[in-house]
Amino acid sequence: MTELEKIKYTKGFIDKLSQGINPLDNTPVPERELLNNVRISRCLCYVSTLLQQIIDNGGTQRIKHRKTPFAVTDDMLRSVHPSNIPLTITEVADLYNSFIDPDATSRLSGASINRWLTDIGMLTDDIISGGRTRKRPTQDGEKLGIMAEERVSMYGHKYFRITYNTAAQQFIIDNIESVLASEADRKVAAQHGDKTN
Repeated sequence: MTELEKIKYTKGFIDKLSQGINPLDNTPVPERELLNNVRISRCLCYVSTLLQQIIDNGGTQRIKHRKTPFAVTDDMLRSVHPSNIPLTITEVADLYNSFIDPDATSRLSGASINRWLTDIGMLTDDIISGGRTRKRPTQDGEKLGIMAEERVSMYGHKYFRITYNTAAQQFIIDNIESVLASEADRKVAAQHGDKTN
């Protein structure tokens, strides 16, 4: 078995584990098992993504060059407009990310926008089973046009699918510089905290 084949084989195991499936016999992992913890599942998905990058690169790791931080350009300010249909926060961020070279510039993350919306009281965190949290709109967020639809995952976990209507998208677009300033402040505070520990 070549090194690349070993990586593909390993990735197959990790993919199944991240989906709550026992890779040895393809049976569902019992819900109370540690593997069904959302944080562990996300970590496994992340590792799978890294392995896929190695596979795509022929079995070698690509050397990553430092990307420039995301910044709003005049072109974006002129060109980004809300959609007529509700979008997820990732799709709202992608209104901006479509303007960047992803190999040279960091992407705007939906999580950054959601953190800002939480800071200003448009979203809140609900604590759910196992100490996990999930976002949902506040009353002010609902008035703005942030909508939450409760769904059930294939594993039986309830979650909210949050979408942003045209008015909510416009609010984010109008305040994108505040979103970025808030995220920059958060990073500085985190660095300061690291130095004092």
